[in-house]
Amino acid sequence: MQILFKTLLVGAILTIATSTALAADPVVGTWKLNLAKSTFSPGPAPKSQTRTYAESANGMTLTVKTTAADGKETTTTLTFKEDGKPYPVTGNPDFDKVSVTRVDALTVHSIQTKAGAAVGAAVRTVSKDGKTLTFAQKGNHATGGKYDDVSVYDKA
Repeated sequence: MQILFKTLLVGAILTIATSTALAADPVVGTWKLNLAKSTFSPGPAPKSQTRTYAESANGMTLTVKTTAADGKETTTTLTFKEDGKPYPVTGNPDFDKVSVTRVDALTVHSIQTKAGAAVGAAVRTVSKDGKTLTFAQKGNHATGGKYDDVSVYDKA
């Protein structure tokens, strides 16, 4: 009887551990922009972009490395929690804070602000198979122009 109980206990622990491992955020990892599947309005499209998401003690850390159409390279960084509160952004002239809210297991919604005013909104979705990330974003550039972009990324 004791052996049966121990076997059931070990099985339950393994099941819980496996479920927890499977519940990891599917966005974690490196994503490469697929220019052929992306749209940038009014444009121009960047030459390349890589988004890297990493879990940290303070939440999720995002690093976006971009090579613009003119060849200029930039790096934007942000550490955030999906609690709807604003978190500081470095390296992006269009916004200085982002608030992120989880919609479901594969989707988050974000609001970008600059000097306390909303300047953009985005929806980030990871495909069910975990191989594609879509980032649909609308807003205003710091220079005054509007944008409506849909960036599609492949898992690296």
